[in-house]
Amino acid sequence: MSEPMPDTAVDNPVVAALIEDLGAAQVLLGDDVHNRAAGIWRKQGIQAGILVRPRNTDEVSRAMQICHAHDQSVIAHGGLTGLVKSADAAPGDVIISLERMQEIEQINPLERTAVVESGVVLQTLQEAVAEHGLMFPLDLGGRGSCTIGGNISTNAGGNRVIRYGMTRDMVLGLEAVLADGTVVSSMNQMIKNNAGYDLKQLFIGTEGTLGIVTRAVLRCRAEVDDQPTLLAAVDTFEKLAHFLKHVDQGLHGCLSAFEVMWNNYYTLVTTEPASNPAPLPQDYPYYVLVEAMGADQALVEAVLGEALEAELIADAVIAQSGAQRQQIWAIRDDVEQTLRHAPTFVFDVSLRIPFMEAYVDLVNAGLNEAFANVANFTFGHMGDGNLHFVIGVGDGSPAARETVERCVYAPLADIGGSVSAEHGVGLEKKPYLDLSRSAAEIDLMRVLKNALDPKGLLNPGKIFDVQGAS
Repeated sequence: MSEPMPDTAVDNPVVAALIEDLGAAQVLLGDDVHNRAAGIWRKQGIQAGILVRPRNTDEVSRAMQICHAHDQSVIAHGGLTGLVKSADAAPGDVIISLERMQEIEQINPLERTAVVESGVVLQTLQEAVAEHGLMFPLDLGGRGSCTIGGNISTNAGGNRVIRYGMTRDMVLGLEAVLADGTVVSSMNQMIKNNAGYDLKQLFIGTEGTLGIVTRAVLRCRAEVDDQPTLLAAVDTFEKLAHFLKHVDQGLHGCLSAFEVMWNNYYTLVTTEPASNPAPLPQDYPYYVLVEAMGADQALVEAVLGEALEAELIADAVIAQSGAQRQQIWAIRDDVEQTLRHAPTFVFDVSLRIPFMEAYVDLVNAGLNEAFANVANFTFGHMGDGNLHFVIGVGDGSPAARETVERCVYAPLADIGGSVSAEHGVGLEKKPYLDLSRSAAEIDLMRVLKNALDPKGLLNPGKIFDVQGAS
């Protein structure tokens, strides 16, 4: 450690037990913890004063046994790229960081699988399997920082859900440590296994509230050399929906991304000080990035030509090189430009495509009624019904946040939408969970939580309050 252990830590029986069992190098205290950022795009430091860095599943298990014996609450940390405060820790919490568990244990080119520890960074895995002629299809903007364990615990989505599904569709098996230190090793390596309950689902998308994922068996795919990518401009939202159907059918199952950007987002990220050149003029209402992994360039050009002839799109450019493809994707991924309009509020919602246009209009109407100078940068994975808002309004106060959240979330209830498409619930969406889940569903969540973590030690207070099932 960079400074002496505080006297208060010496007297802490949990700290003493952790150091005795795991060694002082595995336990960080005080400023060594506080000086770490609480999350992406956040200035606050971590509030907890104790952070444990286990090197394997056994050490995670031993740490959890100690914490369980002392009724000590625990928060698991991965890459901290989440946006709903699901990994936020209070001063009295212990953090278990998986940062030292970065081993890619096995890559099997024949069976197209990879066995990894939870701390492996997504981009590191992508590059490693590529050396074996494979592809791990999960992809998102935080690829260089997010970890596989975090991806699993939040059931991350990203850019290619329309073709490859969410993270849960890429997990064959996993290993997790329960609140009392019990290790549940379900490292299945088969695509089909219907022998009883699929226990891995207990830990996928449950945000570390039922167990800490330490290892995983991941399903890879054969590497795809051709990735034709284009950017199209569209006049109306109705045409967007028809264009989606047109390319999905015309590309014969090769459509891997259909990313829509409203005009204000496209204009923002293609205007200085942003460094992205604008491939298309900035005066169209909508822009859509289409990727067709494995498709022939000629097929993509033919499908695009048909769309132009049918007036489904108004203009388009198709990447002629890998560099141009990256430039088009850079426009979609440059979300950080929106933060120039701070204070901002970030949202991730899901709804059926036929409701999208009216929903966005309703959200904007509510914001304009409540605030002056509204900036709502809108974009998202329209192909799988997921929209993102980055809303710059108000003074950043809790009252302003509550007003903005009401404008965004309330209209979802009547159209069967979800307050969380891919980011999870955490603390930020916890008050609105009942807009997307019934009382019976939330009660069943509590039953599972109480069964696996009766002391309520794992990531307490996230998703919902544990009150016992009614």
